[in-house]
Amino acid sequence: MITPLESTKEHTKTELYSLLRRQCSALLSDETDFIANSANFSALLYSSLPDINWAGFYFYKNGELVLGPFQGKPACVRIPLGKGVCGTAAATRTSLVVPNVHAFEGHIACDAASNSEIVIPLIFNEVLYGVLDIDSPLFNRFDETDLVELEYLTSLLLHDSVL
Repeated sequence: MITPLESTKEHTKTELYSLLRRQCSALLSDETDFIANSANFSALLYSSLPDINWAGFYFYKNGELVLGPFQGKPACVRIPLGKGVCGTAAATRTSLVVPNVHAFEGHIACDAASNSEIVIPLIFNEVLYGVLDIDSPLFNRFDETDLVELEYLTSLLLHDSVL
């Protein structure tokens, strides 16, 4: 049984992501269902990463992003491509680190408590499947280490799941 980290405050960011890599690999190793793996993936991130208030997925369906498995407060259900941080990341197929969401033109405020955000597009074999979205109540919560590590973790999800 994979359990979330008890106290991430005791670990450096490098140690935290090293543990998350091992936990994620173990969590995904025996399951291939994309929805089940996405649900467990978002729960693992939500319970392990410090200072976040939302972690989850939007899946690309019929030209828009539709809410998928997540942890946190209820969220916006549909996001048009090119709108908000998630829609922009999906449309450009580029990961985005936003230190202050209030300064991001067109930001969609699903949770007023969110102040920074990181969004990783889910791309496998050049096909867009959606985005991983993580919000924080802190400004400047996410950095280059988060970006690199979350891109790696999402690649594990995409490679270990049947899409």
